[in-house]
Amino acid sequence: MSLAATVGLKDILTELSCEISAGDYIALVGPSGAGKTSLMRLLNRLIDPTRGAIWFEGVNISQIPVIPFRQQVTLVHQEPRLLGMTVQEAMAYPLSLRGVPPKQIHQRIGEWLDRLQIPKDWLGRTALQLSVGQRQRVAIARALVIQPKVLLLDEPTSSLDPGQASRLLAQLAGLTQGQQMTILMSNHQLELVQDVCNRVIYLKQGRILEDLPSAQVNWPSLRKSIVKIEQQASEEWE
Repeated sequence: MSLAATVGLKDILTELSCEISAGDYIALVGPSGAGKTSLMRLLNRLIDPTRGAIWFEGVNISQIPVIPFRQQVTLVHQEPRLLGMTVQEAMAYPLSLRGVPPKQIHQRIGEWLDRLQIPKDWLGRTALQLSVGQRQRVAIARALVIQPKVLLLDEPTSSLDPGQASRLLAQLAGLTQGQQMTILMSNHQLELVQDVCNRVIYLKQGRILEDLPSAQVNWPSLRKSIVKIEQQASEEWE
């Protein structure tokens, strides 16, 4: 993958090149404004690169129709919405569009609720009846029912308590075993990702500073670097 994106006269992502292998569970880390969300949006074709290209299974993604591509590379936003539907309706909707029989839809929804330990009594609730953290868990389950090859998660644990967050990330780790799925996740909570992800990509000002196996990352140094950059940015705004 090699890409760059520009807004106005300012590059968001520059000189960014990496390869992602099937079965990778990647933590995308870096200070606010580093380009993490922009990279997610590029990989899901919500925006297109102004230079360079993104390749998926040997094909330039600009040559793949958007809807079929997003069925394989699915993005879960940090602030998910159910579009006025109940949890049941929101999870069933993408499957019904694909012509999945109702019985199979019911089975698949039940499977993912069980795997992610989501109570079945949530199925009749709307977004207004769920907390932000609950909506995040439902949005991930909704993405998983369509069985994508690549799951993109933008800060999926931001509204979960530490226990819930740890359990969710561990459950997702099981999906990458045997190359069943590839996961790229942006996350500020380094203490949560260091034991579950197999790879870490550190972004700063739109560039990759480090791309290492998780076991080779100097986590205290990484944490200190990100905190320092965040503090400097905060001071500049004051």
